[in-house]
Amino acid sequence: MSTLKIEGLCAEVAGKEILRGINLTVNSGEVHAIMGPNGAGKSTLSAVIMGKPGYTVTAGSVTLDGVDILALPTWKRATAGLHLVMQYPTEVPGVHVDEMLTEALSARGRSSADLASRISSEAGRINFDAELVSRALNVDLSGGEKKRNETLQLGVLEPKIAILDELDSGLDIDALRDCARRVEAATHENNLGVLAITHYVRLLEELKPDVVHILAAGRIVKTAGPELADELERDGYAAFV
Repeated sequence: MSTLKIEGLCAEVAGKEILRGINLTVNSGEVHAIMGPNGAGKSTLSAVIMGKPGYTVTAGSVTLDGVDILALPTWKRATAGLHLVMQYPTEVPGVHVDEMLTEALSARGRSSADLASRISSEAGRINFDAELVSRALNVDLSGGEKKRNETLQLGVLEPKIAILDELDSGLDIDALRDCARRVEAATHENNLGVLAITHYVRLLEELKPDVVHILAAGRIVKTAGPELADELERDGYAAFV
């Protein structure tokens, strides 16, 4: 059982306060959805958790199984068990996906002896061309292929907690279904905990949330069950902004 615990988290960018006291706990096997209007601080939250440069934490804490995540460099946050699926996956010329996964597994103290078969298996589950992993990371891939690639990496690495920063952004219906269903399956197969940032209910039709949070102006202003997403789809954010 793993727990990502965020308490009183405040953060700023270039002197402007974005997060104003976030309290949130994600346990193994749970799916927490974060929804909110543009500019609410959703992507900032994912960036701060993973240690992206340019963000300054001014108060609060983030722990994973009691370990102070904010005190670790980004790569150690990843090896500790956090995994970010980026809204806009980065292209890394010269580094192949299979090479990157080999190094990532090594950093976690895990063998890569069966990596080829695991890649093949994961690719099959999400209808991704396994030959694309021999290309440079995300180079010359479509938006949908990049997100499938990110999902494949998640499947291979088996993190404790996955942060999905708009996994559904730029995906067609088939790609959305494939990626979301794979993440949902991981919550049962590997006890993965998920923090899913999204604007759209369509993702949550496949990735079943246990809890939905509304983030507005840097604060979580309401928390409820999955029915809250349907309420937002119907009425928008006007009542919460």
